[in-house]
Amino acid sequence: MNDLERNAGGRMPGGRLTHQDRRQIAAGLAEGLGYAEIARRLDRPTSTISREVQRNGGARDYRADRAQQATAQRSRRQPAAAQTRPTPKTGYGRGVRTARAFEERMTDTLVLTGLPRMMARILTCLSVTDNGTLTARELTERLGVSPASVSTAVAYLEEQGLIRRERDERRRRDRYVVDNEVWYRSYLASAERNAMLAETTLEGARIFGANTPTGRRMRTVAMFLHHTNQDMLAAAERWRHLFTS
Repeated sequence: MNDLERNAGGRMPGGRLTHQDRRQIAAGLAEGLGYAEIARRLDRPTSTISREVQRNGGARDYRADRAQQATAQRSRRQPAAAQTRPTPKTGYGRGVRTARAFEERMTDTLVLTGLPRMMARILTCLSVTDNGTLTARELTERLGVSPASVSTAVAYLEEQGLIRRERDERRRRDRYVVDNEVWYRSYLASAERNAMLAETTLEGARIFGANTPTGRRMRTVAMFLHHTNQDMLAAAERWRHLFTS
């Protein structure tokens, strides 16, 4: 059993929740319990509970019956979606239903990390292709969304360092790519934003004065961000060989 399975109480994440599970989730939320405590009671990963709640109204509006009905409706739509959305032929024998279920789970996980849903869908779509590259048109057809939605999403993902753009001169179109270094580049982009925030809070400390409560708090935040940022950069360089070898 690997670490992920141990942390999930022996279950792999993504197991189907029953109607009774959902009732227990609703009861736990009504008691004011956190996701982790509810997950322990159900012997489920915390991510499964948080994903279930967030996609069904959030902690304040979650209703077990409504969540069960919504899940049933999604499952009925999936076969039709699988017929209309092309799946790349890879020859590796993976089942369409299994692949679609994983795409949905990965998208939900990315949303929980803070990525907007459309951006998460596109990043997932690129990540599960064997060559890691699709054109804007292919993304539009595969996800069943508008070209404008794809354009906005890929611009955001590029800015975050999560994908890169390549020009296909032969076909005169751009291709969007995720490769082995995508998370390394994203990690560096995150470190750069942390460095900017460290500089800003340090400036705040100078403006408000080092001897004021605000100034001291700003300086403490700045020092924390600076030191953790150095650790992030050192770790990225230490493990970069995993992506470039």
